Parts: sequence; structure tokens; C-alpha cells
Amino acid sequence: MIARKHIRQRFGHERGAAVVEFALVAAIGGLFILLLGVFELGRVLYVISAANEATALGARVAIVCGKDDSRILQRMQRVMPTLSSGDVQISYTPSGCSAGSDSGGTPCVSATVAIVDGLKIKTVIPFLPAQIPLPAFTTTLTREAMDSASCG
Repeated sequence: MIARKHIRQRFGHERGAAVVEFALVAAIGGLFILLLGVFELGRVLYVISAANEATALGARVAIVCGKDDSRILQRMQRVMPTLSSGDVQISYTPSGCSAGSDSGGTPCVSATVAIVDGLKIKTVIPFLPAQIPLPAFTTTLTREAMDSASCG
């Protein structure tokens, strides 16, 4: 009995210290998680912006360069390096048209470049391995000077 009384007298002033310590650690942990979430949201918005810019650049290159030129994907990959050839669709209107006006076929009127629906962004948060699907991005431009010398 004497030992318990001695313990209460010695540590009695520390009652509730664990609760205060937990509150401080939880607040700092919550702030850290919030900060990670803000960084991840910013990164996702950057990838969405890059995908939008990549399709616009791809459409500009598709209009100026020859039909289905490999430089279209190369230029898009400079903006968004994670793109592969399976993620990009390029189409010309009318279908079956030819890029050059001197090739004898129907000339192309417009080019459409799209990043297909279903491309996913992987999160970098270690304890939350999620994949966020990107919406489809499409840009269509009308013909200006397809197959011109200024493609490079």
C-alpha cells in the first residue's frame, strides 16, 4: 500500500500527459498527411495539364507533318514521357485521305489526335498505391499546310 501511495505522489502530476502527447503527434501526423495529399493533387493536375498540352502539340504536328509521321508521338512524349504508341490515336478527315495535295488522292481536311480513355496516373504515396484514370483528351485542327517542309 505504501508503494502505491508513493507512486501516486511521484507521478500524480503527470496525469493526462499521454493524451497531450498523443494530440500533438496526431496533429503533426495529420498535417503531414494533408501535405502529402496536396502534393499528390498538384501532381495529378500537372499530368492532366500535360496530357491536354500533348494532344494540342500532337495535333499541330499532325497538321504540318506528313500523315502518321513518327514525329507526332515523339513530340507528344517530350511533353508527357509516359505516353506510348498504344495510348495515342491519330485520325484524318476524310478517312483514306492523302497528306500531300500533289499525291493525287483526296486531300486531308483535318487531323484529330487523342489520348485514349483509360490511361492511368499512379500515385506516389507509399501507403496508398492507387491509380487515377485520366479522361480522354482530343484535339482536332483543320489543314493548314500538311506535308510541308517546316515539319522538323
